[in-house]
Amino acid sequence: METETTVALVTGGTSGIGLETAKALRSRGCRVYAMSRRPGGDESIPHIAADVTDEAAVKAAVDEIVKNEGKLDLLVCCAGMGISGAIEFTAIEDAKRQLDVNFFGVVNAVKAALPHMRARRGGTIVAVSSLAAPVPIPFQAFYTASKAAINGYICALANEVRPFGIRVTAAQPGDIRTGFTAARKKSEAGDDAYGGRIARGVAKMEHDEENGMSAEKAGGIIAKIALKKRVKPLYAVGGSAKFLYLLAKLVPVSFLNRVVYGMYAK
Repeated sequence: METETTVALVTGGTSGIGLETAKALRSRGCRVYAMSRRPGGDESIPHIAADVTDEAAVKAAVDEIVKNEGKLDLLVCCAGMGISGAIEFTAIEDAKRQLDVNFFGVVNAVKAALPHMRARRGGTIVAVSSLAAPVPIPFQAFYTASKAAINGYICALANEVRPFGIRVTAAQPGDIRTGFTAARKKSEAGDDAYGGRIARGVAKMEHDEENGMSAEKAGGIIAKIALKKRVKPLYAVGGSAKFLYLLAKLVPVSFLNRVVYGMYAK
């Protein structure tokens, strides 16, 4: 008996983790579409232009895939952006933009995909979160908040759609080498008042990213998670991420926060 091809949509699928996840899914036999604001990435992967913050555009993109393929089996939400700086000096419009892209971008994609998955009584939704959710990073507070919001949303969603046979999970990468580091919108406003700690903390964080896991390896792990028959609500991606994720669950928050202070806020 011939097995049906899995139809997948990867948001942010033309660069970084999203691109590598899309390529890994394709190599595993999936029919993959990449969605992003601008074309790029792998020309052999069909691209649909849409901004994840535009609810109508995202719905139109999902509906187009379902029209072409008759279904959508898998949604992987990789689209995201980052800002850094002290909470006190972060412009509120930048903070809102961070949440709009990282969190509400997931919400928009899920809202568009769910009716189709529910009608077929099956499907998988994967959101790319971050180890910053369980291990909050100073001078990256709004990025941390956006990823913590994803974790809570995904766990709640998993229980809401369980009776429909829809699997839901969040993947939490640690430090990954991608263009995300260079694209981060950095602000050192108030660094004099903070004794240079903003610049030092962000520089240390970016050094760790630049020496982290390759995007190709992370994408392969996320693709493997996405194609599981049964999923846990949350996964840590990578050996060091798994260790820190376990540590965050085992030690008191006060101790964990002191460790993070020593790494990124002194």
